[in-house]
Amino acid sequence: MILLLEIKLVTAAVDTNKWSCVIEIDASNTLEDLHHIIQTAVDFDNDHLYEFMIAKTPQSRNSIRFCDDDEESDNSVTDPTLGEIFPLPPKMYLHYLFDYGDMWRFKILYKGASKRMPNVTYPRIISEKGTKPEQYGRWEDEE
Repeated sequence: MILLLEIKLVTAAVDTNKWSCVIEIDASNTLEDLHHIIQTAVDFDNDHLYEFMIAKTPQSRNSIRFCDDDEESDNSVTDPTLGEIFPLPPKMYLHYLFDYGDMWRFKILYKGASKRMPNVTYPRIISEKGTKPEQYGRWEDEE
């Protein structure tokens, strides 16, 4: 099964651009795999810690956290598959936080599922809107 997910940049301390993309990814992939495709989509260096959270909002007290650092959470990014996570209950979302300093926040929206198509390599980015964020844009401008 192939999942269709929309990834939206919600907020960041260093960038105010509006950006989103739609990806197709196999339901057997993990949150760690999703992290890597997001990093590829935004051209980031993948040089900081990250976490995913299932919650109404990123500030919700009632949430399920999945961290890449096993000491931070009981849930690992390598445990559940995306097919076990999606679809989420109504009004619940998957949130992705990259870099605890710059606070790159993304919201991942489930848009549906379809059968795997022959001769197609997954995961893949199928569309993109807005201006792609620059991970170190502000810092590079100051040099």
